[in-house]
Amino acid sequence: MQTGSTLTAAEQIKALLDGSVGYERGLDTLTVAPAAEVDPALFKALQAVCARVFDRGWQPGELHRVVGRRGTVPHTYLVTDAVAAHLRGFRPATVDPRWRAQADALGATVWWQADNGYLEKFAARYRVDRIEALDTVLVLLGILRTLPPIEVLIPPPGTAAAAAGSAAGGGRRGAVDVRLLDRVRALLAKAESTTYPAEAETYTAKAQELIARHSIDEALLIARGAAATVVPFARRIGVDHPYESEKASLLAAVADANRCHAVWSPELGFATVFGFDSDIDAVDLLHTSLLVQASRAMSAAEPPSGKAGRARLKTFRQSFLVGFAVRVGERLSQASEAAVTAASAGADTAEPVPDLLPVLAARDAQVRETMHRIFPRTVRGRGTRVDSDEGWDSGRAAADRAALHQG
Repeated sequence: MQTGSTLTAAEQIKALLDGSVGYERGLDTLTVAPAAEVDPALFKALQAVCARVFDRGWQPGELHRVVGRRGTVPHTYLVTDAVAAHLRGFRPATVDPRWRAQADALGATVWWQADNGYLEKFAARYRVDRIEALDTVLVLLGILRTLPPIEVLIPPPGTAAAAAGSAAGGGRRGAVDVRLLDRVRALLAKAESTTYPAEAETYTAKAQELIARHSIDEALLIARGAAATVVPFARRIGVDHPYESEKASLLAAVADANRCHAVWSPELGFATVFGFDSDIDAVDLLHTSLLVQASRAMSAAEPPSGKAGRARLKTFRQSFLVGFAVRVGERLSQASEAAVTAASAGADTAEPVPDLLPVLAARDAQVRETMHRIFPRTVRGRGTRVDSDEGWDSGRAAADRAALHQG
């Protein structure tokens, strides 16, 4: 049997990650080994593990989030650099724009000159010693190796051209008009920025009106025999600490009202939303905007904290978000039903459209089939507890002020 001293740096790293040697002993061995051997092998191992993770469905933003939950800030820096290093090996035409956009949002750029000297540059950049730098990389490798494969919703770099237009790759056939999204974003930004509830209601109501009208128009095209190739897709939306259960409930409420279905994966920090692209766009936009509005309203209504009031403050916030989610879901569903009724009666068309409801039912069946294919076994989430009547009432009142119907 070989001893630790005869193993190459790559073999030492593999043995450490496989558990063949104890972590402390393995780290000590790498610390005293020549940096010229260890550093390139360690960076190569990081790139290899990340490439495998990306091929197994993980996207840059998702990986950054889950590593931040399981590790520390320095580990997220390493993830960003690993994303940049990974992208170097692919022609731009083979990288899906959504994958590239997530990398850009992280600020993923190759700021180091040579991979062989990356670890030294990393230590200098973040002012840590060599042992801490080695430990940071090794812990990250351990985190990455525990991540399960997930559904490939965006084709990983190198496969975008081959997956163009495919349902599994998350293509954008039938997607909502970019100009419409810009208008909706502008309206929601105004709703978030105003301090007047009536203004926030007006802006948010107009945004919901635009979204609902577009979604119904898309369904009407199908009812008349057009756009028959549009198929449901899925998108993963991050759900962050704190109060993630309550935030996931809000996302589920928004999804249900917009003819989508959400599956929450709490251990991975995201929910997968299933639906047609235009509807998922609506869910993503509304959920983000409503979180901002809920946070602002909660801050204005919450009781003083202080040392004695911390427990009360926590239960208030949890109950506030539950009340907000329930009431928003009720109002969104009412608005959606009203829009469908008006469209079915031909309120905005030259003739009645009797086939709208069957088309919507067929679309829902398609969405559910896609969800059950990817998640064949799901468990209905337990209802979140409400321990503060004050928080519950305040949350519902805030949801009323964020009403999504025309006054």
